[in-house]
Amino acid sequence: MAIPLLGIVAVLFSQNKVREITLFTTIITFIESIRVWLSMEMGTSEFQQLVEVNWIESLNLKIQFGLDGISIMFVLLTTLLMPICVLASWDSIKFMKKEFFISLLSIEILLVGVFTVLDLLGFYILFEGVLIPMFLIIGVWGAREQKITAAYYFFFYTLIGSVLMLLSIFYIYYVTGTTDYQTLLGFKLDPYIQNILFLGFFASLAVKIPKFPFHVWLPQAHVEAPLAGSVLLAGVLIKLGSYGFIRFTLPLFPDACVYFTPLVFTLGTLAIIYASLTTLRQTDLKRIIAYSSVSHMGVVSIAIFTLSLIGLEGSIFLQISHGLVSSALFIVVTILYDRHHTRLVKYYRGVAVTMPIFAIIFLFFTLANIAVPLSCNFIGEFLSLLATFNSNAFIGILASSGMVLSACYALFLYNRVCFGAMSLYIKDSPENRDMNRREFFVLLPLVFLTAFLGVYPNIVLDALHPCVLNILDYLA
Repeated sequence: MAIPLLGIVAVLFSQNKVREITLFTTIITFIESIRVWLSMEMGTSEFQQLVEVNWIESLNLKIQFGLDGISIMFVLLTTLLMPICVLASWDSIKFMKKEFFISLLSIEILLVGVFTVLDLLGFYILFEGVLIPMFLIIGVWGAREQKITAAYYFFFYTLIGSVLMLLSIFYIYYVTGTTDYQTLLGFKLDPYIQNILFLGFFASLAVKIPKFPFHVWLPQAHVEAPLAGSVLLAGVLIKLGSYGFIRFTLPLFPDACVYFTPLVFTLGTLAIIYASLTTLRQTDLKRIIAYSSVSHMGVVSIAIFTLSLIGLEGSIFLQISHGLVSSALFIVVTILYDRHHTRLVKYYRGVAVTMPIFAIIFLFFTLANIAVPLSCNFIGEFLSLLATFNSNAFIGILASSGMVLSACYALFLYNRVCFGAMSLYIKDSPENRDMNRREFFVLLPLVFLTAFLGVYPNIVLDALHPCVLNILDYLA
């Protein structure tokens, strides 16, 4: 967190090298996160790299930060996507560049804090703090005339739900005298109280995932946000809700999680089917990917509430995979938009004729998005659906329909854009050029990781295993 903060200071005092400083800062942060990961002991569920901050001593509020095998994976995902966001925004941000890159670095600080904080109140503050710079990124640097509306959709939907979570945190502090996560693990709340507190957390976390029917803000925000905003929304921000469920609700409210499992299963199944069918009728490239994210996160939420080892590991792996693949797809469609200045599918046909390298990379991520074997999405969806079938075969069958429907809309989109006789709109475009070097190298690490994690998933699963077992001990 200190490195991005130093980067913000450097950007504030810089006049001409804002992009370069931000890129250097995010790369150093990513390298440092890899160093921390390699220095961690992965055979334990204990929190490591602990840092404690005495906030309000008179109220016994001491915010602690730490890492385990679960949180380090989300930190790595965040720090990987940040330099990609900077490179992807290299030429597209035309005004207020300093403010834009400060907002990106602020988001990085807050996201790393969210995934490492071991305090309920600290989690809430950082969780909600992300809203402010993201609100600015969507509302100020958004692409179209409805960007202000989209920014307010994003801000108020997520803020209103979070009020109930804050009230739940206040009640926990009133009863226990602390908001420290590790201390609270030793308390056993009454099942009826757990149910009420669970609903308070659910109201906030479900909006962030987003669960059906709280997903209305997501497609609007994705369509209007600049590329960096879309990448962060799809890659990391919608993972905050599912991370909150895994980190806090499962171990703190175990009885409530069992009680509300049918509700989560129902909403998750509706999200998969509704979002997949809605995706089939979309005409905007960004909306197609946004609605597909709602479907994938429906699978994640169901897998979490199977309350099983396979389900939790599968859900976390699918979140990491979705962060890579969905981010790449947003970059891919933005490359098209930068050349032809439209995101409407009807104007595209035969792009592979003039952009063969682009077509190959687009096909790679399209196949990964529909969970073709040897892609990272396949590992995550296979484990998630296997756990779902073991928990409830009927829900497993309904959830599996999402894989069939995703193949329909993803392959239709790719076929419509890349193959066939070249449309007159594309043929007459003055910018029928393939990907440039910067665009290729932005996508290259995502290509590598999508393939590598599909072939060798144990590098993630081995780190998750002891931590997931520890969480399941509180559900026993």
